[in-house]
Amino acid sequence: MVSTASQTRVPAAKHRQRRLQYLGDSLRQLRDDLGGRLLVTRGRPEERIPLIAKQIGASAVHISEDFAPFGRRRDERVRTALGSVPLVATGSPYLVSPGRVAKDDGTPYRVFTPFFRRWSEAGWPSPARTGRDCARWLDPAQVAVEHCEIPDPGAPLDLAAGEAAARRDWRAFVDDGLERYAQDRDRPDLDGTSRMSAHLKFGTIHPRTMVAGLDFGAAGARSYLREVAFRDFYAAVLYDCPASA
Repeated sequence: MVSTASQTRVPAAKHRQRRLQYLGDSLRQLRDDLGGRLLVTRGRPEERIPLIAKQIGASAVHISEDFAPFGRRRDERVRTALGSVPLVATGSPYLVSPGRVAKDDGTPYRVFTPFFRRWSEAGWPSPARTGRDCARWLDPAQVAVEHCEIPDPGAPLDLAAGEAAARRDWRAFVDDGLERYAQDRDRPDLDGTSRMSAHLKFGTIHPRTMVAGLDFGAAGARSYLREVAFRDFYAAVLYDCPASA
């Protein structure tokens, strides 16, 4: 966020603190879910990631693919710095990743409605299996890389962070809110939205997890799926037209 008006600087700072608090709370929850096996370090990605890869003898580095201009530049620097160790993009934060939905001639869509029709035909896989048993975990204490504390600015939040909280909030909305979503989302006098934006932004839940098992014969589920498609559409616009940022 960039502010030029002095009277808005304090609120902007508060927003930064809240974002940092949410990120820190999410990392602490992830650390606990992994039984403490989470390495947190500070520095430039193109310096830290190759150092860690060398320390542990990694044969590859896997990331969730970023399609925004900043993230693509960052990842390219990391890829170059890794040298012979491949940087592998495994999945993305979207239901249908940018680049998958295009016109018959291969050009990107500029208008949402035709994009949505083609997007709906693209399909998506089931949620990935998660948990401590999905990989062989290393002890971060044995990695000779400077560790840092997870940030905790003490900013008050009205939204619990972490995967467990995200799943709990989503289930609560599906049970009591999704059925009325098509109407209530346009009512500012009602608490009719899902409040899942922060969870999606910071990756504590994946849209594939959210839409799995929904009944798209119901108006609320169809309306919510359309909003998920809007999220994917604007990611695709930014991917195809970086200057639109």
